[in-house]
Amino acid sequence: MHKRSTFWARTCFASMVLMLFSLFAFSQGKTISGKVTDANDKTAIPGVSIQVKGTSVGTITKADGSFSIQAPENATLIFSFVGYLPQELPASATAMNVKLAASVKSLQDVVVVGYGTQKRNEVTTSVATVKAENFNQGGSRSPMDLIQGKVAGLSVTRTQGNNPNSGASIQIRGISSVSGDMNPLIVIDGIPGGNLDLLQQDDIATFDVLKDGSAAAIYGTRGNNGVILITTKKGKAGDPQYTYSTYLQREAVARRPAILGVADYIKVAGEGNNQGADVDMYDMLLDKNNLSHYHNFAASGGTANSNYRASLYYNDANGIALQNGRTQYGGRVNVNQTGLQGMLTMQFNLAGNFNKANLNGGNSGGGDNKAGNAGADFEQAVQRNPTAPVIGPDGKYIETNGFNNYNPLARLQQELYDRDQKTYSGDARITLEPIRDLKFSAFGAIVRDEYTDRQYKKKDSRSSLLSYQGGGYAYKANSAALDKTFEATVDYTKTVNSDHTFNVLGGYSYQYSTLEKYAMDNNGFLTDAFEDWNIGAGNALNDPKLPRPSQSSNKIDNTLIAFFGRINYNYKQKYMLQAILRHEGSSRFGANNKWGNFPAISAGWVISKESFMQDITVINNLKLRAGYGITGNQGIPSYQSLLTLGTGGAYLQYGKWIQTYGPNKNPNPDLRWEKKKEFNAGIDFSLLQNRIGGSVDVYSRRTKDLLFNYTAQLPSNILDNIFTNVGEISNNGVEIVINTVPVKTKEFTWNSDLTFNSQRNKMVSFSNQIFKATEQFYGDLPSPGNLGSAIRVVEGGPLGTFFGYRYAGLTDDGKWQFYKKDGTIGGVKEVNADDKAVIGNGIPKYMASWNNTFRYKNFDLSIFFRGKFGFDILNLQDMYFGNQAWKPNNMLASAIGKNAKLNDDPQFSDYYLEKGDFVKLDNITLGYNFQLKTKYIRNLRVYASGRNIATISNYSGLDPELQDTALDSGIDGRGFYPRTRSYTIGLNLGF
Repeated sequence: MHKRSTFWARTCFASMVLMLFSLFAFSQGKTISGKVTDANDKTAIPGVSIQVKGTSVGTITKADGSFSIQAPENATLIFSFVGYLPQELPASATAMNVKLAASVKSLQDVVVVGYGTQKRNEVTTSVATVKAENFNQGGSRSPMDLIQGKVAGLSVTRTQGNNPNSGASIQIRGISSVSGDMNPLIVIDGIPGGNLDLLQQDDIATFDVLKDGSAAAIYGTRGNNGVILITTKKGKAGDPQYTYSTYLQREAVARRPAILGVADYIKVAGEGNNQGADVDMYDMLLDKNNLSHYHNFAASGGTANSNYRASLYYNDANGIALQNGRTQYGGRVNVNQTGLQGMLTMQFNLAGNFNKANLNGGNSGGGDNKAGNAGADFEQAVQRNPTAPVIGPDGKYIETNGFNNYNPLARLQQELYDRDQKTYSGDARITLEPIRDLKFSAFGAIVRDEYTDRQYKKKDSRSSLLSYQGGGYAYKANSAALDKTFEATVDYTKTVNSDHTFNVLGGYSYQYSTLEKYAMDNNGFLTDAFEDWNIGAGNALNDPKLPRPSQSSNKIDNTLIAFFGRINYNYKQKYMLQAILRHEGSSRFGANNKWGNFPAISAGWVISKESFMQDITVINNLKLRAGYGITGNQGIPSYQSLLTLGTGGAYLQYGKWIQTYGPNKNPNPDLRWEKKKEFNAGIDFSLLQNRIGGSVDVYSRRTKDLLFNYTAQLPSNILDNIFTNVGEISNNGVEIVINTVPVKTKEFTWNSDLTFNSQRNKMVSFSNQIFKATEQFYGDLPSPGNLGSAIRVVEGGPLGTFFGYRYAGLTDDGKWQFYKKDGTIGGVKEVNADDKAVIGNGIPKYMASWNNTFRYKNFDLSIFFRGKFGFDILNLQDMYFGNQAWKPNNMLASAIGKNAKLNDDPQFSDYYLEKGDFVKLDNITLGYNFQLKTKYIRNLRVYASGRNIATISNYSGLDPELQDTALDSGIDGRGFYPRTRSYTIGLNLGF
């Protein structure tokens, strides 16, 4: 014991001596002062970051460009500023005058690549970066709205338009699963699976999108669908600064459905259905006084060793529908601290969001939504008898008796559906650099997301009268999700002979997630006074004639553990090589396949640096890169590999009712992750003094071991189906990005950016030696008619294929005629399933966007177009509402227009398929920057913005932009949320 104590005492003493010696050596420095100016116009540049290389000691330039910094002998100073090329200069003199050159499309820009960063010219994979200055302008309902159309291969679609309570559908490079998660992994400031509710548009610095397998392999079982890395704004050294951003926004309907007016309705439906009123229900459901407003106040400042950024926000978003809003407030804090002579850094972030949503209007949908299907109210607005009064002489709401009818205004007044949600996150990162270029880092994060739903249906509501004998109905639900993350990394960079640079990263990752839910309901309330706040007062607890009250609760959890590594090699900034390996285990998979390996390799060659390219002055940069990577998908429900128990019926035994239990799932110890193998090749280029630049990527990906439910053999299985790995999907595509500066003068600049991508997919197989399936169906069509599914997927065929009858005309009396398999023609009763054929496809083959930004003196104008092409739309509104057989419900004008001769029930065929190609003038923003001669205001910008201004398309429906990221893409349903144009005026103020 004595010897061991002596050993530790000597070790500690030696460590203290070394530390004191290091501190003394660093203190033997000198003070260096100087000024930083623009190399072109010689003007001073304030805010330039100056850092002693290899440490975190630094400062920034003052308003006149001057600086002063303490540095040791033989030190190197790094000068960097946004929009300029960085410089490294030896601190050989006590006075320095530094000139920085502007960068047009700087190859030195930092790109976040997962567990680290790289310079743009060193990236060997397919990574797209969108910075704050390039975000879509105006108000955004989701952070993903900011980059809609900005990244080739990234599809961002708001299937419910600008509904403040709906999210965006996100997909990178097409569909890659049939049962697993299809969304990319979201990583916010290093937190995998970050919650988008914690982000506001003015708190985001950059989006980095990892598109190919060689880039996403570092995230293993969650990288199949790509990765979106979101970096928030951080504190930086300098005098205290404040920014305030605000906007006001109004929504206006972009296109109304052409509904029959009273006169035309009576002609079709007959005088017997005339109830004497003239009601425009669609108009009555609109909140024409909607106004959204947003406020964000941020403060930042500090020194090079200790700095911060904190922001507070309030966002009151109101949609175009009545009772359809979301109010949220919260904040975000970032603190950065550097000590131990630059060897130790700590960064922590705290974020919170508190929001209250009115989900009653617009039928926002959702897993716990008992207020109606998505868009159901506006479906009623189309089909409701326009002559039916809304309220009768007795003051009660009037319900009509047509198929699938209810009074949507009555529902809004007699029901409530609110959600109260709280989301928090906290994370901290500590990094130790004991010697130059060797860094040890530990990162921990906690994210908590919880909400409470409350619903109540009054006694006189239609639902209560039909289902609960005129008693009220109450429902409450709670949900709480918790994610805990811990990650540790070691990063070492070594340069040999100034030519060979190595970077080695090794790490460990642990994430544990839980989700707890509880719900209860009751009915038969004799008074509406309590609403849902006295749920035990409902008579259904004691009255067996009423539907039984219910309670439910559940908890699920999931654990991910991984070890990962990455090696980067760079030779003279000319040849680059990267290799990645992630070894990861997930509790969701079977006992025989808990762990898997996800490797990747990529390489880059900067051709423009070769000697034979030096005389080709038109080319500034030309880089070839290629990569291959394997990623996984563990986005399935937990416990699918296990034998689990479920409840059965209750049986009377010995005078007591006994609950029974039994297996509800076959075990599958061989269940494993879906695995995607992807090859990507790309070219990055810059021409004509960086006036033209861009990239071209070509990729081929195959996702194997698709997870799906298959029929299981009995015996030896317990049940007749099993969740297992069988199928395979392929995706191939091309992505093109072109950035140009057509005009650049002292007072006028025009930037033009174009993105384009094409994609093709195929269901390679559904079967293997054990499990067989030849086809799968998606997109079930609504009643009436029992019309089946609209989409069929077969082995060897593309996804999203419409499969139905081929229209051959109408008989003289208006009955359907369809082509049969043998080429003959028959009516509805003369065709069968064998006569169906491939009639279209609902997944776009091409997407493109074109952004133009003009700057003249203090004015700026941006005009943004985007479009999708090569797909079909099944117009269900025309199929049902455009048919006179829909009476006595109201109809669309097409019922007496192009469909006037039709005298038959709705049938699914290519008659209702339309080309969905469209181009949208998606954003126009005009701004002005005031140049105020005051020391109190740094900048002041005002702007006006319009979104979804115009749509060019031959589609006859309301909007051709539909859900296109799922297996039932391209179906324009009967229910809808009105698509709107958004008009915004805003202010950005810095002081």
